[in-house]
Amino acid sequence: MKVTQSAGPATSSASAASTGPVGSEGIFPAVCSLDCPDQCGLLIHKKDGKIVRIEGDPAHPVTQGAICNKVRHFGERLYDPKRLQYPMKRVGPKGHNQFERISWEEAIQTITSRWKELIAAEGAEAILPYSFYGNMGYLGTEGMDRRFFNRLGASRLEYTICSAAGSVGYGYTMGGSFGTDPEDTIHAKLIVMWGINAVSTNMHQVMLAEQARKQGAKIVVIDVHKNQTGRWADWFIPIQPGTDAALALGLMNIMFAEQMVNEDFLRQYTIGHEELREHVKQYVPEVVSSITGVPVEDIYSLARLYGQTTPAFIRIGNGPQHHDNGGMCIRTIACLPALTGQWLHKGGGTIKGNGAYLDPNSTALQQPKLRKHKTRSINMNRIGSALLELEPKLRSLYIYNSNPAIVAPEANKVRQGLQREDLFTVVHDLFLTETALYADIVLPATSSFENTDFYLSYWHHYAHLQQPVLEPYGESKANVDVFRLLARGMGFDEQAFQDTDEQIIEQALDNPRNPYLSNITYEALAKQLYMKAAVKPLFPGKLNTPSGKIELVSKAMERRGHPALPTYIPLVHDGDLPFLFIPGPNHNFLNSTFSNNEKHIKLEKKPKLHMNAADALPLGICHGDLVRVSNHRGECRLTISVGEDVLAGVVVSQGLWADAPNGKALVNALTPDRLADMGGGATFFSGRVQVEKC
Repeated sequence: MKVTQSAGPATSSASAASTGPVGSEGIFPAVCSLDCPDQCGLLIHKKDGKIVRIEGDPAHPVTQGAICNKVRHFGERLYDPKRLQYPMKRVGPKGHNQFERISWEEAIQTITSRWKELIAAEGAEAILPYSFYGNMGYLGTEGMDRRFFNRLGASRLEYTICSAAGSVGYGYTMGGSFGTDPEDTIHAKLIVMWGINAVSTNMHQVMLAEQARKQGAKIVVIDVHKNQTGRWADWFIPIQPGTDAALALGLMNIMFAEQMVNEDFLRQYTIGHEELREHVKQYVPEVVSSITGVPVEDIYSLARLYGQTTPAFIRIGNGPQHHDNGGMCIRTIACLPALTGQWLHKGGGTIKGNGAYLDPNSTALQQPKLRKHKTRSINMNRIGSALLELEPKLRSLYIYNSNPAIVAPEANKVRQGLQREDLFTVVHDLFLTETALYADIVLPATSSFENTDFYLSYWHHYAHLQQPVLEPYGESKANVDVFRLLARGMGFDEQAFQDTDEQIIEQALDNPRNPYLSNITYEALAKQLYMKAAVKPLFPGKLNTPSGKIELVSKAMERRGHPALPTYIPLVHDGDLPFLFIPGPNHNFLNSTFSNNEKHIKLEKKPKLHMNAADALPLGICHGDLVRVSNHRGECRLTISVGEDVLAGVVVSQGLWADAPNGKALVNALTPDRLADMGGGATFFSGRVQVEKC
């Protein structure tokens, strides 16, 4: 298959930095921009200047030509008639979808004039950027945007909604986001998918596991819901939400007691193994079973399977960390490979995330020196409370790469805050999202295929360069170009805002503190389009922990008020309602992305709530009934799916659905905005609800 890398004239951005070809015909290389660990290599087929087909790049070493339905149908999203084409201003009440078209000149003038007035009256901290990784390109998410808001002196956003708690917890044990090379996991003889619906959210780890399975590997899935991944497993183990640390400690109890540990590895590469050996004696299988709901015999079987199999690999998912005890949970699971020395065996160990192997030079990328004064920071999980309660008040939001009206916890608070008439809100997006309905100014965004950007996976070890393969849609603009215009409107003339896209990429990839990135430069990436970091096994070697070893006991944790040893800590009391509510991901959306596109809605069908049959019977609820799910925070209405896919006392929904006509599918109306034990992480999965038939 021929891949066209040069055809037709290059498109130009406001910085004249886009170097990639935008031909009207042919096959063009690309990379998936979604917030997904797989970060697939793609081939874009074009005819008459438009995408006619998207397929995976079979030459990509990890993704090997396989892509998900989300990306396969991405073209329909890009050409959706609802996609924004030009700037607009609000002409009616907030939330009522009353806008009129304006020019970019008017939009930039309106925004910068309001901000200058706000800064003069109340200071730049009255302004808050709100964003996340709706597009994973670094220029648009951690580059020109951060430079601009640093120079502006705006309040800082804490980016904590996804993996913060688990990353901090894992870091206490392993010193950072370093794990097994996914490509090596084909050699594993045991693969444990712990709290991850990998079939829907990490499909290439499933492909690698299938290769291992053909060579005799066994696949175990531990989760609160028997979803697609649970059904795919050789052995599915259901567990009570928020009790994963207890199970891990119970496994350690048996492994130490039955001498299934690698004493040489523990002595050479860990600290605290003797303290841990004594500590886990209290986590006897009978106690652990009463906490987790996992039968005693299954705890023994799993401990012996893990303790006696080499190489054994654990893929740690996002699910367990979205609890009050999420950081400690991930910290605890991360200790397991050390007990049997799995890190010494190709394909053994664990992955929570691998982003540290590709860490760019964030100082060069974000230019924090542009910030003249120390400013307050606001946790993004608490945006609803911040908008309603924070003093001094937030007076302006600039929202991009995110849709907080649907993705943030305590959604009713969030929408109440967005409704404030004294809040000047700008939204830059591809669509008139639920959040954009509350905006004063709406700006049309380009897709990743219309931009120059670079991408760094947080699962595999490849960096990618994306060059434009499409002309900008309508009057849409990339994040980097809008921030350049805003900088000009604000009178910022620093070199940081004159740098071209290529120069910023060069600066970001030049990171002397990260030896794994030493072989990757912009020049090399422009020729090869994707390159692997210079990874090597973690052991023998020294970790980035204070001791340089795996810290089974952590004095750093103790200094921050946590137990130094892995410990099961029950969830925070969230009231006396009968069900723990887990709003997990679904197969055809990615957070709220695709939830407004007809193709993906048809594939996913409708929002459901999974309930155990033993819970449904006394409530008079039958499979297919419409139910009201509620707590003191709000309510939503979902179609019930009754069966044995969840344990009694647990209900699970899947996906963040766009607002229905009655607005009753908003699952984050029910979720708490409490912060997790570590990293200021989210606690989406630690709320309680009641369920009743409508």
